[in-house]
Amino acid sequence: MATKTPLSSVKELFGEKSKLVEALEKLTGDALWVSRTNKDKGLAHVSNAKLLRLHATFTTVKEKFGTREKLIDAILEIEKRSKDAGYKARLLEWPVPRLFDAYKSAAKRHAPAKPATKTAKKAAAAPVKVVAKKTAKKSAAKKTAKKG
Repeated sequence: MATKTPLSSVKELFGEKSKLVEALEKLTGDALWVSRTNKDKGLAHVSNAKLLRLHATFTTVKEKFGTREKLIDAILEIEKRSKDAGYKARLLEWPVPRLFDAYKSAAKRHAPAKPATKTAKKAAAAPVKVVAKKTAKKSAAKKTAKKG
């Protein structure tokens, strides 16, 4: 099955690009948005793929955290650096997509380790036994060659 193009996704979800831009502008208030767009062009000249990614990111952040400040606080909490004012000041300069990526990475990095399953243990142990048997056969073959 072929993947959808960004244009077909925009048409399916929003109807046209201008409606997607309007939806994004609603999400990009002062609570989430760090304005880095060109004032002359605006969001209307950004590619469809980037607009779709921005909409997905902003929607997720808005639902999960509400504001940039709460997202930054969550990052500081996961990293156990909530009292680090310099780090917080640096994070305040970052745009929301970069902050959300940092949050996901930190959450994955600090997640508790999963216990290994029985099949994973067997698969990890099996090659060691095979290698040990092969080296034992080779050394036995060398010994018999030296005797003979």
